[in-house]
Formats: sequence, C-alpha cells, structure tokens
Amino acid sequence: MGLGPGLFDVLQEYWPIFLKGTIGTLKYAAIAVSLGSVLGAFIALINLSKNKIANTIGSVYVNVLRGTPLLVQMYIAYFFLPIAIPVLNGVTKEVYVLIALILNSSAYVSEIIRGGINSVDKGQTEAARSLGLTASHTMTKIVLPQAVKNILPALANEYIAMIKETSLAGTFMLYELMYTRTLLANKFLVWQPLFIIAGIYLVLTLLLSWIVKIMEKRFAVSD
Repeated sequence: MGLGPGLFDVLQEYWPIFLKGTIGTLKYAAIAVSLGSVLGAFIALINLSKNKIANTIGSVYVNVLRGTPLLVQMYIAYFFLPIAIPVLNGVTKEVYVLIALILNSSAYVSEIIRGGINSVDKGQTEAARSLGLTASHTMTKIVLPQAVKNILPALANEYIAMIKETSLAGTFMLYELMYTRTLLANKFLVWQPLFIIAGIYLVLTLLLSWIVKIMEKRFAVSD
C-alpha cells in the first residue's frame, strides 16, 4: 500500500478547502479575542476593585475558565446552555462554540489587562488624584494610555494562542483548519492534510509572532 499523493499535489488540488479553513480559523480567533477583550476588561476592573465580593466573583471566574480544558467548556456550552438559557434554543452550533471561546479568552485577557494596569507606577495615580482628577479620569487619562504599551503585545500573543485553540472547534463541525481534515478524509487522504494543516498553523504563528516582536521593539523605543 503506497503513501498516496504527495503534499504539494494535495495542496494544489484542494487549496480552496485549506484557504476557507484558514479564514475560518482567523475569523473565530478574532471574534473570540475582540469580544473576549471587552468582557475581560470588565472582569479586570472587578478584580481591581476594592469590593471583596466582586474580587471573589472575578477570581472564581478567571480560575475556573483558566483551570479547566477549553474542550470541556465547549461541550458545556453546547449541551448545557440551551437548557439553562431557553432563549438560546434554535441558535446555530457556531454560537455555542463561540460563546465558549469568548469566555475562555476573556479570562486570559482580564489578567493581561490587570497586569498592564498594575505595571503603571502607583505614584502617578496618587499624583493625579491629589490634583483633583476623579478615579475614572485618572484611569482613562493617566493609567490606560501607559498600560496599553504592555497590553497590546500581550493581546496579540493571546490572538496567536487562540488561533491554535480554535482547532477544537472542528470537533463541532465548524469550518476551520482542523475541520478540513474531516472533509478530506472522504477523499481517502489521511496523513497529507495533517502535515499541510500543521504547516499553515506554523506559518500563521511565526508570522504573527514576528509582528508582535516588531510591536514590542517600537514600544520599547518610545519609552
């Protein structure tokens, strides 16, 4: 029994399938990180508040989502949410998987934002408050502009990580890179799609990692 067609032959014949899968992967990762950043910012502010109850809720949220496998979270979202929230009945399976991805990303992003805010010298906050600035003005005018330099590269790294995490979405038949393997299995292609998929992931992560390094260097020069 031969190995079958070569990698380049498979890529040349089925490149539209791999391209569509790559676009799906980038799309799901972008949605997860962008909406996760909005929710993560809210969770970060909860964790930075002086309210002990809010701190506890925020801590539990982050620890649970960071301490359990994403695939398990996807299954819970897929099977439990329609029962717990009847209004979600009838929505596509894509929505359930995206909810899991967004919630998972928000837990990591919240720690990124919290770390970025904490990296700003507290003396600047105290100086701003002594000048009469409110807490909200101090955060938006003094703290956040400086924290962004630390937050943006870390958010880009979260996007890179999420690109790899979206491979689990193929389990639920969402059209992303790993799902292309399922499609091509019908063509009796077993090992070729795996190597091509791995190569595409590698190119994406290396390219984005290079962009992140450029961002970090530029921010370092501007300091």
